[in-house]
Amino acid sequence: MITYIDASALLKRYVAEEGSAEVGELIGQSTAVGTAIISRAEVAAALAKAVRMKILAKNEAASALQVFNSEWENIIRLQLTEILMSRAAALAWEHGLRGYDATHLASALFWQDMLGESVIVATFDRHLWEASKVGGLVVWPESLR
Repeated sequence: MITYIDASALLKRYVAEEGSAEVGELIGQSTAVGTAIISRAEVAAALAKAVRMKILAKNEAASALQVFNSEWENIIRLQLTEILMSRAAALAWEHGLRGYDATHLASALFWQDMLGESVIVATFDRHLWEASKVGGLVVWPESLR
C-alpha cells in the first residue's frame, strides 16, 4: 500500500490526538509513505501555532518537532516543480482549494501517475479529502465527520 500523507494527517503522528493511533497503523501498513516537501513547513507551523494557542507546552511541541525532523528522511519527499505548481493552480481553481491543499492534491496525483498504481491520500482536511476522491484517488480515512 502506497500512502500520500498531507500535513493534517502527518501531524497526528507526532501529537497525540483523535486519529493518532490510526495514522500510526496506516503508516506501519504502508510500503511507501510520501508527501510534498511543503509538509515540513506545515508541520512546524502547526506545532508553533499549538504553542501560541496554549494547546501544547513549548517543550512538548519542541520534542514533537525533533522527532518529526529525525523521521523526515524516511518519508519520500515529492519535490515541487513549475509543472506541478501549474497543475496545483488549476486544481485550486477547479475545486476551490487553498494553495497548500491544491499542492498536496497535485503531488498525490503526480505520484500516482508516475508509479502507475493506486495511491491512498491520507488527510483530515475535508476539502482536500473530497477533491482527492473526486480526482480519482483512494482517500483515507474512509469517512470524515
